[in-house]
Amino acid sequence: MNFIDLFSTAQAWIFEAMVQPFIYQFGLGEFTEQAFEGVEWFLIGVCELIVLYALLRPLEAWMPVHKITDSTARWNDFIYTALHRLGLFTLAIFFVLDPALDSLTGLFHLQGMNPFNLDNLWPGMVDHPVLVFLLYLVVLDFFDYWYHRAEHQFSWWWALHSLHHSQRNMNLWSDNRNHLLDDFLRDVYMGLIAIVIGVQPGQYALLVVVSRMIQSLQHANVRMHFGQVGEYLLVSPRYHRTHHAIGVGHESKGKGSIGGHNFAVLFPIWDVVFGTALFSKEFHMTGIRDQLASPEGSSRDYGQGFWSQQWLGFKRLLRMDKEKIKVRIR
Repeated sequence: MNFIDLFSTAQAWIFEAMVQPFIYQFGLGEFTEQAFEGVEWFLIGVCELIVLYALLRPLEAWMPVHKITDSTARWNDFIYTALHRLGLFTLAIFFVLDPALDSLTGLFHLQGMNPFNLDNLWPGMVDHPVLVFLLYLVVLDFFDYWYHRAEHQFSWWWALHSLHHSQRNMNLWSDNRNHLLDDFLRDVYMGLIAIVIGVQPGQYALLVVVSRMIQSLQHANVRMHFGQVGEYLLVSPRYHRTHHAIGVGHESKGKGSIGGHNFAVLFPIWDVVFGTALFSKEFHMTGIRDQLASPEGSSRDYGQGFWSQQWLGFKRLLRMDKEKIKVRIR
């Protein structure tokens, strides 16, 4: 039995033994198809966690950037990763949006308007699935660049996104260390764009998995870069670490800076084109400047556990956090 057969067998067994009885018990039969897809998403997440740990944990032990000074921070980040990868968060949003967009598309058809579909840009493009997949990946990454940049540009958005940057001990699980509201907004945004450009559910799942795996590598505590040419092709751990660097990446306001560097999620080309690239050869320490002790001896608390981090994020969003930010973040 190959891996695909084993995966399909496990999906069918979990659905029939655990999920389907629950669905019929509570009269949710109309969601059977979505539930079956949800089991698939759950198993994909399990496989992701196994592969990430098997590949990246040895690399972190072999070539670490720094010694982990807070082991609980790693476990806390794992909670975020497990919640995001094993849950139905991303896929659920996609399946909620898909029928809504279908209804809107039907309305456009009645008005004689044809919806945009990226597959139709060139004749015969659908005959090259790898090319179509890469095109979708590039287009989605372009929009993800602007979403990420906006998180740093608007103070209310930074109030949520700053949780992600508050990790002083970056590790392979740190990619998903985000405020849940910020994750929700991003998933809705990316899901809408994917549907509008014609991405199918199966394609979307694969696109998300590929993107997430690359981003987990970017956040790993690994002294790694992709060489003089490769650094321009794909965001490396060193390139993204510069974005997380205190006073260098997301906070810098030096000559020619617009308030930060290296916002690209997968492809550095967007930073190069829009003037936000910084190809540093250093592996900087990460965090936020206001976490450091001020001359008065105070610093901002971003929380030590999942619930405290979520609560403090809401307080910053609602400006209930009484501690003043020592350096304004853009």
